Formats: sequence, C-alpha cells, structure tokens
Amino acid sequence: MAQDFRLPGRGRIDRKKPIAFTFNGRTVEGYEGDTLASALLASGIRLMGRSFKYHRPRGVLTHGADEPNALFQVDRGTGRADPNNRATVVEAVAGLKVSSQNHWPSLEHDIGQVNDLVAPVLTAGFYYKTFMWPRSFWDKFYEPAIRAAAGLGVAPDAPDADRYVHRNTHCDVLVVGAGPAGLAAALAASEAGKRVILADEQAEMGGSLLADLSSTIDGKTASAFVAEALKTLTARANVTLLSRTTAFGYYNHNHVVLTERVTDHLAAPDPKLPRERLWQVRAKEVVLATGAHERPLGFADNDRPGIMLAESVRTYVNRYAVAPGRRIVFATNGASAYRAAADAKAVGLDVTLVDLRPEAEIGPERALLSGIELLAGHTVVGSTGGKAVTGLIVAPLSGGRVGARRTLACDCVGMSGGWTPAVHLFSQSRGKLTFRSEIDAFVPGTSVQAERSAGACKGTYDLASILAEGWAAGAPSTRAFAAAPATPAGFKAARVLPTDADPKKVRAFLDFQNDVTAKDIGLAVREGFESVEHVKRYTTNGMATDQGKTSNMAAIGLVSEILAKDIPQVGTTTFRPPYTPVTFGAIVGTARGETFDPIRTAPVHDWAVRQGAKFENVALWRRAWYFPKAGEDMHAAVARECRAVRESVGLLDASTLGKIEVVGPDAAEFMNRMYPNGWAKLEPGKCRYGLMLKEDGFILDDGIVARMAPDRFHVTTSTGGAPRVMAHMEDYLQTEWPDLDVFLTSITEEWGVIAVQGPRAREVIAPFVTGIDLSPQAFPQMTVREGEILGVPTRLMRVSFTGELGFEINVPADFTQAVWEALFGYGQRFGITPYGTEAMHVLRAERGFIIVGQETDGTVTPDDVGLSGMVSKAKKDFVGKRSLARLDMARADRKQLVGLLSSDGRTVLEEGAQIVADTRQALPMTMLGHVTSSYLSPTLNHPIALAMVSGGRARMGETLFVTTPAGFTAVKVVAPVFLDPEGKRVEGLVEGGVHA
Repeated sequence: MAQDFRLPGRGRIDRKKPIAFTFNGRTVEGYEGDTLASALLASGIRLMGRSFKYHRPRGVLTHGADEPNALFQVDRGTGRADPNNRATVVEAVAGLKVSSQNHWPSLEHDIGQVNDLVAPVLTAGFYYKTFMWPRSFWDKFYEPAIRAAAGLGVAPDAPDADRYVHRNTHCDVLVVGAGPAGLAAALAASEAGKRVILADEQAEMGGSLLADLSSTIDGKTASAFVAEALKTLTARANVTLLSRTTAFGYYNHNHVVLTERVTDHLAAPDPKLPRERLWQVRAKEVVLATGAHERPLGFADNDRPGIMLAESVRTYVNRYAVAPGRRIVFATNGASAYRAAADAKAVGLDVTLVDLRPEAEIGPERALLSGIELLAGHTVVGSTGGKAVTGLIVAPLSGGRVGARRTLACDCVGMSGGWTPAVHLFSQSRGKLTFRSEIDAFVPGTSVQAERSAGACKGTYDLASILAEGWAAGAPSTRAFAAAPATPAGFKAARVLPTDADPKKVRAFLDFQNDVTAKDIGLAVREGFESVEHVKRYTTNGMATDQGKTSNMAAIGLVSEILAKDIPQVGTTTFRPPYTPVTFGAIVGTARGETFDPIRTAPVHDWAVRQGAKFENVALWRRAWYFPKAGEDMHAAVARECRAVRESVGLLDASTLGKIEVVGPDAAEFMNRMYPNGWAKLEPGKCRYGLMLKEDGFILDDGIVARMAPDRFHVTTSTGGAPRVMAHMEDYLQTEWPDLDVFLTSITEEWGVIAVQGPRAREVIAPFVTGIDLSPQAFPQMTVREGEILGVPTRLMRVSFTGELGFEINVPADFTQAVWEALFGYGQRFGITPYGTEAMHVLRAERGFIIVGQETDGTVTPDDVGLSGMVSKAKKDFVGKRSLARLDMARADRKQLVGLLSSDGRTVLEEGAQIVADTRQALPMTMLGHVTSSYLSPTLNHPIALAMVSGGRARMGETLFVTTPAGFTAVKVVAPVFLDPEGKRVEGLVEGGVHA
C-alpha cells in the first residue's frame, strides 16, 4: 500500500530500513521508527476500530499511551498473539499480523453499529435497569448475550511462547520520564555522583522534544540537545538508561515497578532474550517527570476518524513525517495548538484554526499563524462524515449566543482542550494533590515519600522552566536554561463547547472507548450519583484501557458544574496501578508451568522414587504417600506399613516439617508470650508439645518444641504451616515486642528428619548413635539429646506421632539419605518398612492425635479438641488469651473432638460428611458436626473416624447418623483415642487397650 501521506525530508524514521506488516489482511508499508498508527496514517488509513458500546467508527486519537480508540490484536507468531495493543505504542515491525477489534463481519461493515441507532435507550446505567424481566430470560438469553458482547479483542488460548523475567535493583535516584524535565534531572543527579536510573516508555528518549522542530535550548536545536544529553548520560557509569520501559506502579518505601519491552520491536529477536523484563526498583529518591495528557474538546460527533489531538497532529508531522490529513482544522481553547498549526502549515498543509477565545484574549501565539486563517471567538457545534471526518461545523459566539453555522471542509481535525498533568504515579505514592484553577488541573501537592515532581506533570509548561525544574529535582542545585522561543501560554477552560442544538440530544464524547458522553455524566448526577467514584462506575467513564487519561478531567468538571461545587470538593477518582496495561507474562515472570508452584522435595525423595513410592503434594512439598509392593493397591500397602510400625519398626521421611530456631537471651520469654502453655521452666534437653493460637484464640498450628539451651529453642511446625508460623512470630517480634532480644531463623531445609517408629526403633538406631545414652532411664519420652549418628551431628528427639516408641533423627540435610540408607539396611533384620503420609495419618488417628487443618478449620479452640490442659492459667498473657476468655468460647454446645465407630463394622465414613441426631427430622436438618478424619484401622480391623460434634464430650455412647452417598449410616460416639489410651506403647511396653 502506497504511503501517500508520508512527508518528504523530515522525521525520525529510518527511510533506509523499510518494513511491511499486514492490517486486516492488507499489506501496509512503513519504516523503522514508525508505530503502527503512524504507518497506517501514512498509508491513508483513518478507520482503525469500533467503539465498545455503539460500535461507532473510530480512528487514532493520540500518539501515545493514552490512546483509547486504535486497539489491535497483534500476532507475532505461534503463541505470540495478544489483544488490546495500542497502535500508538506498538512499533511497526516487519512481519506483524495486525487486526482491528470489536466488529463483525468486518471493520468497514460492522453489524454491531445497529447499537448506534438505538443509542437513546442504551444510556448510562441501562444495564442496571434492564435484563430483569422475565426472570427466566436471564439464564437463557441475557447472560449469554452479555458475556458474548463483553470484552475487547480475543484472549489467546495457545501457551505463551515467550519468556519473561524479573529483576530487582536499587538506585539513588530513579527518574521516570525522559522528556526535557527528566533529562535535566538525570543529568543533574548523575553529575552529583548519584546512581541514576532513567526510564521512559517510548522507543526513543526525549519526550516532547522529539517533535519540537522550532525550539532551541542553550543555542542548540531540541534534537541536538537530546542527543548531547543522552550521549553524556550513556558515558556515565553511574547511569542506567531504560527506554521502552513504563513505570506502572509506585508503592511504599519508594518501591517503583517498571516493565521493559525487550524484544517486541525486533523482527527476529535473539531467543535468549526475554520478551519483557519486570523491574522492581527501590530508590532513595524518585523524580517524576511524566508529562501531561492533552484533553479533547467536547462537541457533537467529536469522535469521527480523523479527529485527533492537536499535539498528536504535530507529533505525526514532525516526528513520523506523516500528514494526518491534507486539510486540517485545529480547534482549541488555548495557546498550545498554535504551535501544531504552524508546524502543519510549514509542511504545506492547508490549515485553519478555530479558537473558542475571543480575539482580545489571544496572546503572542497569534504571531505563529502566518498564512493561517484564524476564527477567534468561535465554537464547534459538530462534524460531518461517516468513516472519516469530512468537515467541522463551527459558529461564532457573541454575548453568549451561538451564531450562524459554517462547515469547514477538512479531512483531519486537531483539537486541544487543555492539558492534564500525569499525576498517576504521584497519587499512587500517596501524595496529596492540589488544584490550580489557572490551568484547570490537579497537580502534585504534598509528597509522602522521597519524591519530587518536575515539568508538565507538575503543571509547568514553559520549556525553560521545565528544564530548570527538572535540574533542581535531580540535585540540590540550580541551573538556568535558555530556551527559545517562549512557550505559548493562555487557556480558557471548557467542558463541553457551546452549541445551538438541544444539549439533551448532543452526543459529545468524553470516554471514547466506552462511548460515555457529557449527557451521560449529567444523567448519573440527576439519578443521585454525586460522588465522582460513583459517577465513574455508573457511566464507565475512565474505566477503559486508557483509564480516563483523556476523559477524567472533563467528567470531574461537569460534575462540578452540575452540583455547583468547586472542583477540589468534587475530587478525583483513585489512581490505581497499573498506569498502562501490563501483560500477564510480565507480572508472572518465570512463575509458570513447573515453576508456577515450585515443588520441594525431601532429602530422601530420590530413594523413595527408586523404591516405587507414590507421592502426594503437601503444601509446596512432594511427599511419599505410600510404598506399594507388587500387586498392592493403596489400601493394602498402607495396611502393611501400619502393621510394620505397630509390630516392629518403620521409617518416615519427616524432613518437610517446618523448623524455626528461636535464639536470644529473651527466647523463653518470647515463647511464653507466643504459646498458651509455659516455657520458662522447661529445662534444656526437654521437649514439649506446643499449640500456637491466633489473636482470636483459635488454633493456628502445632508441633514439638525442643529446648536446646537456655537461650535456644528448636521449634517444629506442620509441613504447610512453616511460613505462616514464621510470619506470625516475626509480626509480633517486630511490631509488638521489639524490645525482646530474640532472633528467628528458618532452618527447615538445614535439617533432614528421619522418624524411626515402632517397638524395635531403639535397636535399629543404637549401633549408629554415639555420645548419647539411649536407655529409657537416660533418654525418656519428650527429651532431646545432641550427639552423632554415623559420625554426623544430630539432634535426636525421643518423640512419637504414632503412639509407638519413636525417635526423630535431625541431621544436616545433605547427610539425610546416607543415614536413612544405613538405618534401612541394618533394619532389614527387624523387617524395617518405609511408610508414607497415608500410614502416618492412620497411625496418628488410631492414637487420637490431631492434624491442624484437618481437625481444625480456623474456628477451633484448644478445649474443642480436648487440649484445654495446655492453656496456662498462671501466665499473665499470651497470644489469644483474652479471646479465650469470651463466653462464647466456653459454650457447652461448641463442636468438640470425638471418635466415631461405624455400627455395622464395615462402613468407612467420608471425610467432611455431616452428622445428625435423627434422620427422621424435617428438612433442613440440624447438623451437629462433621467427620474430620476417617480410615480403616489395620490394627483394630475396624473403621475409625474423628469428628467435631456439637457438645461431643457429653454424647459418649450415643448413636448418631452420618451422611453417605446412599443416605445415612449409624455410628457410635466414643473417645477420640482408639488405641492404647494408657500410653504404654510409647515406652515400648505391652499393647495398650482398644475400644470394645
């Protein structure tokens, strides 16, 4: 396709490097340095999309990140297609397949445009008032139709073929924006010796200076100033330049997140490079030089293709060497559009300028219009055309009255309604905005973090002042810049331009993507939505992909006028990150596929794999579930493993248990405050079961705690509970008790743990242990000793989670498998058997031990599970103490831990099954509780279950009923300890009794 609108001899494109891509199947030519928008405009393509609600024809509005109309589906190859790309941002690259969105069957002939014919009934909030009758239509018609119409573009369904990475870094000064203010700030900060990162979202740094052909800075052209500044910054080792990098989020402690587009501009990128890089920057100081967004003007049919912002016309002409049209009418209420008109005239285009301001209010900018017709004191009342603008309808203003209409033939309109400083990042930093009435805009006021704003984002529009302000923001010094000519100033605020038509029938668009008009804002306020946040949600103004960058101030101003309130009283909507859309890939980084939820393996994992173990995921760990032999299913394998532990000896890899070392002179005091039971009197070498509570008095986690020394505790947690326990402890230590001299260290991966359980456990470990007396008298239950096993240091605990004689061998993780293999080899003479997590669950349930997260659900107290004796009555305070004192915590009908035995002796209950007292009661039945754990006990040869039942301890011996897939089954309520209630087996003595 010929580039009929390409201007000769200017621009920053590289004419020696032509490229071609396709747009809706048509080949479009351009040059390196083009964006998709500039290349399409150069080929005379004005129609680029359809609006969301009315499917009105739309063309490009802007030249940057604030583009609401020209959104494309971009296909870079298999697995590299994504929607909603702004044509003004995506660089034109050879081979791209680009298509427009939100139309059917084609962009030129869109059946969805029928919505425009019924626009009077599709007003703001129509979806709140419709789709309610008849009720049956919702599921069959309304919801499917709404879902089909919702969204823009097509979400990719193929796996993303690209790679994304994250990087964390620190700097002294982060400068966001590389326009004149940003360049000056970076020069000043780097000259002062500070480590500087300069980030800019564009492919080239320079900002507005890239399209400025008339200004000089210190006697140099704007482009020469940019080149010299970048050359200086590049040569400084303390400066990092990040082009194509958008700062999209500003968080606490000067934490700014940026996304860098690394390869999207390359036709054949190096496969070693990521597509995007997410930067997490912690800066001592941040300089925001993010510029300002030009505002559209509000008038009837201001959305036709070819109507764009005045500064965008200037940018396409000067930077991209593109004429957006041959006959251009500029419409403005301020001085800045005069520069755009002069630059368009300078390349031979037919230019007319319409200014809302009367002649007397026009300043020295008038001198820029040599040879340009000026219609001062005129308003715009509409436009003509269909899929492209063909004329602008204007009329003179006199005494507040609109005069006779006149149509100015044109193929492009450049409108300028003033400027809105880009305060998004400043607001995200929690800075307070202030309103400046002379520029009709909110600007940065009081900073909360170590941040300074400079340039247009601060409401400064004069070039010399912008440069000086940027320099002062970069370093504590001043520098004057000589910039000429003076930047045109002067501005007359206008929300919607005066018209001779009925305002109720005029559709002056504010939010171009969502088809929100000025009268929609009025309707929202009339219907009672006076908060600007409510107006936003009711009308969807500012909720499109551009997040209201071109529409918010107009809407705020209209609300202000309708309510007769000052704009500061109306306020702004919330500026939330991201500043511009960010790919999911950049956010996720490498955390996808196998790395999305990383699996941690225990030290004996490889050995278990070789033994044919089956595995299950427990939190982030992959644990051996059971070890089947040939011909065994899970139930047979688990039964065999359980019998081995009860009758001889078994081995369990318990390395996944969380482990935290609490060290310091105040370690005992810290433990005393964290746990409900006492720790101050626990002697070194002793262990104690610890039950950790939350502030609400409910169980958070549990585990064995060993006191290694007066100032050192070895704390174990559940496998999945380690992170939350560590965070819980750190939270209290850092925020509630910073005076305690205590250090917390996660040692989960430092120590491997081998649980040796069963009557022959002592015999298996005895030949390998040195430095520890293993006799029952010297090494009783719930004690810990330090010594060596196979010459490896060990923390040997005599503890049991099975009810049998047991030892937990803690050794450095790297030696775990060697110790395991030695024990396993020697234990063959005793019939040693490795067992997995399923057998562990059965064994502990037989003995009545709880598992946090299975018997507990976040609403269970120590007393509920029969552990009230662990709550100290002597301690003044501990976490959860006051909550436990609430009357509700002592109610007799609270759910309490009990055991259940199936009356038929066969039915294994389903975990989670509900429990009732009477199956004949009317629906809805009164549920007494639920089954928490259920197994077929190999030891008892009977199904057993643990359950939480209302008033459970008072129901011993009662018959209740548990739901089954077929109905109900009867169960007997018993104590939750099914085996050895006397606790003799843990001493390696005779069998304990069982339930009859």
